[in-house]
Amino acid sequence: MRGDQPKKWPVASRVELGTGRVSSFVEEEIETPSGEMITRQFITHPGAVAVVAWREDTDDIAVLRQYRHPVGMELVEIPAGLLDVDGEGFLLAAQRELAEEIELAADRWHTLVDFLTTPGACEESLRVYLARDVRTAPRPDGFVLEGEEAHMTWEWVPRQELVDAILAGRCQSPSLVSGVLALETARLAGRLAELRPADAEWPIRNR
Repeated sequence: MRGDQPKKWPVASRVELGTGRVSSFVEEEIETPSGEMITRQFITHPGAVAVVAWREDTDDIAVLRQYRHPVGMELVEIPAGLLDVDGEGFLLAAQRELAEEIELAADRWHTLVDFLTTPGACEESLRVYLARDVRTAPRPDGFVLEGEEAHMTWEWVPRQELVDAILAGRCQSPSLVSGVLALETARLAGRLAELRPADAEWPIRNR
């Protein structure tokens, strides 16, 4: 089976309608293959990484609760963060976020799943890593939790309990849903040993 293919229709014009701290809201006029001109608006995004930290011996996963103002909910999530540090590799970003948010590190890392969160409206691409052989670790020097993160809590939750909650619609965070169900698929299919390495190519980031 062939996967997603790079393609870019010609852009006739681009207007920045608004600029924020992380993203911009842009409008582009695009020429379709048939010559029709269409207009699309979308949000730019630097991309992100997330981590399924799994303790295999006790079969549980580290999750946190974080307030998300746009949806008016406190979501059950996995550690995650933006790719907003110049020159920082994807894996290093994931390792940093794991230490910053819940003071954990891991000795085994694999790429679990890559996905586009809202491809019709936002540029965001997200990679979820699987972290195993997990251990405690200090937060990076000088890092202080701020804003919503200052009010986060975290805990170890049994893997099966998370799967059940996702399938019942009680947990909706895209990184949590994608990461936990990808782990469950690989586990049940006996394909954990076939997971991509932590430094696997991430084609969408080469655009």
